[in-house]
Amino acid sequence: MELHDVWFVLIAVLWTGYFFLEGFDFGVGVLTKLLARNRAEKRVLINTIGPVWDGNEVWLLTAGGATFAAFPEWYATLFSGFYLPLLVILVCLIVRGVAFEYRVKRPEENWQRNWETAIFWTSLIPAFLWGVAFGNIVHGVEIDRNLEYVGSVWDLLNPYALLGGLVTLTLFTFHGTVFTALKTVGEIRERARTLALRVGLVTAVLALAFLLWTQADSGDAKSLVALVVAVAALVAALMANQAGREGWSFALSGVTIVAAVAMLFLTLFPNVMPSTLNADWSLTVTNASSSAYTLKIMTWLAVIATPVVLLYQGWTYWVFRKRIGTQHLADAAH
Repeated sequence: MELHDVWFVLIAVLWTGYFFLEGFDFGVGVLTKLLARNRAEKRVLINTIGPVWDGNEVWLLTAGGATFAAFPEWYATLFSGFYLPLLVILVCLIVRGVAFEYRVKRPEENWQRNWETAIFWTSLIPAFLWGVAFGNIVHGVEIDRNLEYVGSVWDLLNPYALLGGLVTLTLFTFHGTVFTALKTVGEIRERARTLALRVGLVTAVLALAFLLWTQADSGDAKSLVALVVAVAALVAALMANQAGREGWSFALSGVTIVAAVAMLFLTLFPNVMPSTLNADWSLTVTNASSSAYTLKIMTWLAVIATPVVLLYQGWTYWVFRKRIGTQHLADAAH
């Protein structure tokens, strides 16, 4: 296996880790409107992800940086062609971070309610747009002989990509719902389990349609295995949720995300961005990659830095592992 193949796999792993981790905190952000019945329950939901949401975004920064360094042609075409949706995602992530930090800086109810509304929308919009973006990456876009995107932003809003957006939105919401059931106690925990069943059933229908479309379009035997694993894990997650096994349900919803993202990258390889104009103009792991020397240096850096990141993030989750409820909230508004 060549180094550019290795880095394709590593970038796939980084995006998988990002969607696994950021997926549930996007889902919790959406639940602030769907599940919480009062201000106290919104605070509980936000507190479940408060210690970890910013660490989860490290995976996005790493994935973007790795793409820039390992596949500069892919990075250039992707970020120029998808400029508007990626800008919207970036603005949402900035506002979302500010909302988490500023929500409790003043005691006025309107102030806190407005920031909580911002958390909802800046969780929902990226959850949808990431699916749209990856749907277009896998399905292919208009790339010319100069390896540049020549379509418009409206071309990105095709049926396949929009379905992909609905899948990521519902899947992340389901992931966040089972995480909420895992991290809370009392009535909110029970309602989270009930909502998880409803959201999970919708997710299953949309995900099956999207993955079957992907398989029919560009799949092979390996991607079919990933499809079966994703669907089986989602069904098992629903069963575990109904049995009150929140830990298993969360782990299996994570397996669903891992298998689904793996399927997308399996159908993509050896391309990184297929061209719908001419297959010969597609960006591949070969024509989009950096030099072998650059990839070699990056590999050594990754070997050194990756264990450190995994250790400190794992430690964070261990420290904040206990369940919380409204009874654990401080009396003060902040």
